[in-house]
This record gives sequence, C-alpha cells and structure tokens, in this order.
Amino acid sequence: MTATRVCSLGELSPATARKVVVDGKPVAVVMDSAGAVHALGDTCTHGEISLSEGFVEDDAIECWAHGSKFDLGSGKPRNFPAYEPVPVYTVTIDGDDVLVDVDQTIAG
Repeated sequence: MTATRVCSLGELSPATARKVVVDGKPVAVVMDSAGAVHALGDTCTHGEISLSEGFVEDDAIECWAHGSKFDLGSGKPRNFPAYEPVPVYTVTIDGDDVLVDVDQTIAG
C-alpha cells in the first residue's frame, strides 16, 4: 500500500491528536509541541482506549484512562500500566497534505 492522505496540516494544532482510520487501522495523527507530525496506532496497549482522546505533551501522548505515556517517535510506553509499544507509522508531508503509510512501521 502507498501513503494515504489523512488530513491537512491546517487541521492539526500543536500538542493535539486526531483519530483517522487508514486501511481499517485506527491511527492517532499527532502534532507535537514543536510542530512535528507523528502517526501512531490509536489503541492503548493496556486497554482498548483511543490514544487520540488523550493528552499530548512535548514528545509523548498520554492515555486518558490509565495514564500510560507513549513516546511519539518510538511508540514505547514510558510508564505503567502499559508495557507493550504501539506501532509508529511513516508520515510524509506533501505541501499541506499529511500522508500516512500503515504498511511501513518505523517502530513499535
């Protein structure tokens, strides 16, 4: 599969996440506080909770239900109760378009 357009840069704000579905996979598209865009599996590995409904702080996203934080670059949890990483997908910016390829994981 190739990268799929999921939104425009204008639809994202620093320290926010939005949920999209790419090829049947829920993905959290996140703009970190520095303005970089990341794409991670949207489901917390501790429970079936949408990470995009959580909190973005610096370079991590926090599950709102149990407080596990996941590194935006590696998908690795930084604290319990989660201990399994979430997948991190390749993001390409093409002009104002944000493209995600869920067949190319870069971590997780």
